[in-house]
Amino acid sequence: MVTIRDIKAFCTAPDNIALVVVKVDTSEPGLYGLGCATYTQRWKTVADAVENYMKPLLVGKDVSRIEDIWQMAMASPYWRNGPILNNALSGVDMALWDIKGKMANMPLYELLGGKVREGAPVYRHAGAWSTTDPRYGKMTSEEMLDMQIEQFLEEGTQYIRIQNGRYGGVHELEAMKPAGAVPGEYYDPHRYMRETVQTIDHVRSKYGDRFEILHDVHERLEPIDAVRLAKDLEPYRLFYLEDCLPPEQVDWFRTIRAQSCTPLAMGELFNNPMEWMGLIKERLIDYIRVHISQIGGLTPARKLQILCEAFGVRTAWHGPGDVSPIGHAVNVHLDLSSWNFGIQEWAGFKQGCLDVFPGCPELKNGYVYLNDKPGIGVDFDEEAAKAFPCSEKLPTWTNARRPDGTFARP
Repeated sequence: MVTIRDIKAFCTAPDNIALVVVKVDTSEPGLYGLGCATYTQRWKTVADAVENYMKPLLVGKDVSRIEDIWQMAMASPYWRNGPILNNALSGVDMALWDIKGKMANMPLYELLGGKVREGAPVYRHAGAWSTTDPRYGKMTSEEMLDMQIEQFLEEGTQYIRIQNGRYGGVHELEAMKPAGAVPGEYYDPHRYMRETVQTIDHVRSKYGDRFEILHDVHERLEPIDAVRLAKDLEPYRLFYLEDCLPPEQVDWFRTIRAQSCTPLAMGELFNNPMEWMGLIKERLIDYIRVHISQIGGLTPARKLQILCEAFGVRTAWHGPGDVSPIGHAVNVHLDLSSWNFGIQEWAGFKQGCLDVFPGCPELKNGYVYLNDKPGIGVDFDEEAAKAFPCSEKLPTWTNARRPDGTFARP
């Protein structure tokens, strides 16, 4: 019997985004597994949970008992389904699947039933940011957006997410703030809606049907405004409208579904099954897009994928820069082996990530491909990771405010 000998958490930021990697060492010399536990906004707390709770709970356990370990570790703290402990558990869970693949001498997708496709199509991010950004000189927002779109089209991209301003349309609205307003990033939801429709109209008018268009609301709208935006975007035939409601208001998806045929994707902030169960079984969304480490790892994600297939919902796993290359590879293993895969978000890797994580998935002509190494297929260079410490600075974009100064949830 091969057992867990040690569990360690590593924090590194090769692309200036905090990543948490979990390494599970075994009683078999040289055999270890790697998993992603990345919760960028609270990375130190996740690492602490791995070292001080997961490790003493699991050392000595049989590495082959993935399901049993997942169930036990989920219930061990009694209160469950929170983002901190879910991410800590994810790191261990993915690492155990990595070990199982290495012991079987098979890539992870083979353990999941084998490929149903060779590569996973991805969508890229194109945004018309502030024209004060020195990278773009005196470009207009439209020129800035067109430049990014042209680059993606040259690379073979077939799906592009179009944004106007930062997530949810954050702007600096100094003139709109009341006297004495709290400092921070402000945005106007109605201005965001108007400009989003205008921007997508420009893109569709200029490029026609050369690529599929997606858009991310980032949960920033009031429910009735989300209904209106979904209706306003109908003529532009979006591939999907992403996260148009916060998790607290998902009952409004019934209203959106009744009034609009715009395809809907939801789930970036989901942590537990009660948040997605009703949406899936009532067929109120078209794509599930959870952050896999946020729900506890590969084990629950595979079950969620199968549940979605039964109700005609496709997968679109969360894949921004705040997912480690190990987590991205797990996304793609699921993509390649899932019949109901829809699309994969793809942020790409800078050189720092490629140096720290040998074996990263590769993007070619709009599709992402895995290597055929056993397990997840991505390694971790502990020494190289030390050159990229994580920042202690708290995020600011999660503290945006409306024009009158009231706090707005992302």
